[in-house]
Amino acid sequence: MTFDYDLFVIGGGSGGVRAARVAAETGASVALAEEDRYGGTCVIRGCVPKKLMVYASGYPTEMEDARAFGWTVHAGGFDWDAFRGKLHAELDRLEGVYRGLLANSRVATYDARATLKDAHTVALSSGAEFTAKHILIATGGYPMRPDLPGAEHGIVSDDIFHFDMLPKSILIIGGGYIACEFACILNGLGVQVTQYYRGAQILRGFDDEARGLIAEEMIGAGVDLKLGSTVREVTPDDAGYRVKTTTGIEKVFDQVFLATGRKPKTEGLGLEEIGVELGRNGEIVVNEYSQTAVPSIYAIGDVTDRVNLTPVAIREGMAFVETVFKGNPTPVDHELIPSAIFTQPELGTVGMSEEEAREKEPVEIYCTSFKPMQQAFAGRANRVLMKLVVSKESRRVLGCHIVAPQAGELIQMAGIAVKMGATKEEFDRTCAVHPTMSEELVTMKTPVRSA
Repeated sequence: MTFDYDLFVIGGGSGGVRAARVAAETGASVALAEEDRYGGTCVIRGCVPKKLMVYASGYPTEMEDARAFGWTVHAGGFDWDAFRGKLHAELDRLEGVYRGLLANSRVATYDARATLKDAHTVALSSGAEFTAKHILIATGGYPMRPDLPGAEHGIVSDDIFHFDMLPKSILIIGGGYIACEFACILNGLGVQVTQYYRGAQILRGFDDEARGLIAEEMIGAGVDLKLGSTVREVTPDDAGYRVKTTTGIEKVFDQVFLATGRKPKTEGLGLEEIGVELGRNGEIVVNEYSQTAVPSIYAIGDVTDRVNLTPVAIREGMAFVETVFKGNPTPVDHELIPSAIFTQPELGTVGMSEEEAREKEPVEIYCTSFKPMQQAFAGRANRVLMKLVVSKESRRVLGCHIVAPQAGELIQMAGIAVKMGATKEEFDRTCAVHPTMSEELVTMKTPVRSA
């Protein structure tokens, strides 16, 4: 059978674009369809604009520190309009870069919604249809609204970059990384932030000690964090939105931000009709080679709901090309992936939490928390955390957790050692870089506890 393309990619985010480009470099004929903006969640409505907002929100504290270090600094207030204009211009530039990369790789692009007609046929909203030997689904995910009366009145993470003006007050519902990151961001930009989370502690699934310190630091910075709080309903009010909780709290906020999870974007693609299996959360079920139940169809990235991180989607796309177009079957490695949460302070983490590790084997915990030099000199009470989880038997470092400014930068380097299987003694043999916060990772000689 003759096909229009060797590969048709549905989704123009980081994973789909990388897979399309690398496949085209093998000489394959490749097409890609994107119904929205090229760059996907990460570039357009996720990691990139969020990190730029993180930078913007950190300047008030930096200016306070500058005064403590002897500088005369006068802050004139934050100009949201000026920042937003520059932010959107940068996103436009990056989208242009993505389009250019595809064009330079000779990937045919279609600005249209794509659905599947059968195992080899893609139908576009423009009316066109194309056949492909292989189809790769990389449609990502989207923020979902909770089953809550009045949820339609709240905004979600896609909306956060488009405020006409910053609200004076906002309620953030949720305790995951998106909720916590934007609580810190908006608090830093001068918004009065309240955060309700139904659980006992924010950042479920991460190391307990690390998330506890982040919660303390968020509260200390001015975030009104209420744990064990479940919202009952949201109703419009003359002064904004009235929110009632199951514990009897009733308050009015300018805005309500729903950060209660994301869902794979699979609805309406025609997947189940042609035999592609979906999981309980709507995710596409794939094997270790990202192949679905239909042999010609593959899926990567958040739409598979495996490890929902941009670099992971990119690596999955690369592994797909190795497997399908280079004849080198390459399973995706989802073990020991470093990641960062851009709260203030940041959390950098790789490997197992203390709680996870001690369920599997006897471990030793090496941990220290202290006021770093810069913050201590400035008179701030902020603390950082450096923590290693070590196997008693093999002495391998099973997990590394850092709560500190620039923890994301630090964990990238620590992640190399943990991925290589470094032991605690190999950490100890590494000479410290002084004076730095991270030197504590190689100078902790005595475990604080065993488990």
